[in-house]
Amino acid sequence: MRLAVFASGNGSNFEAVAQSIQKGEVDGELALLVCDQPGAFVLTRAEKLGVPAVTFTPKTFESKADYEREVLAHLEEAKVDLIVLAGYMRIVGKTLLKAYPERIINIHPSLLPSYPGRQGIVDAFMDKVEQTGVTVHLVDEGVDTGPVLAQETVAIEPDDTIDSLERKIHAVEHELFPKVIQKVIKKLQKEHV
Repeated sequence: MRLAVFASGNGSNFEAVAQSIQKGEVDGELALLVCDQPGAFVLTRAEKLGVPAVTFTPKTFESKADYEREVLAHLEEAKVDLIVLAGYMRIVGKTLLKAYPERIINIHPSLLPSYPGRQGIVDAFMDKVEQTGVTVHLVDEGVDTGPVLAQETVAIEPDDTIDSLERKIHAVEHELFPKVIQKVIKKLQKEHV
């Protein structure tokens, strides 16, 4: 199963997925990194790991559909079977959703449906809730609204800071995401035997 990871920033989840593939914990091949932020650190990680990467600046395209058609051409060229969103700060549109139905998964730093969107960790922390967590879900046209595949809770302790909570969330993400990706791959392989 050939995977493309979409990322916009630091890339720690990208690296966790890549390492899980290298260790044989995920039965896949990391075929491509798609990044929408030139200069993002995830590109450095991809280079060190030997993963092909393409970078786009979406605002240089006339429309979201034009942007996604260009991305899709690269996905097809790389023969990508599954798209993994790992800190990709863009809403996936109809072009990619139609080309990869139920084959796009996302990781989000909250227990959805609570705290969707960009600031899940900060929002949960500022609301002083006792727990938050991590959600892996299928992607649909909404913002963090697709069917949930897995969730894991993370306690927010009285002495936590936003930084300490972020570290705890990332640690859970790095464990949970590869496991869920592997389950999705197994399911897709069974469907196409």
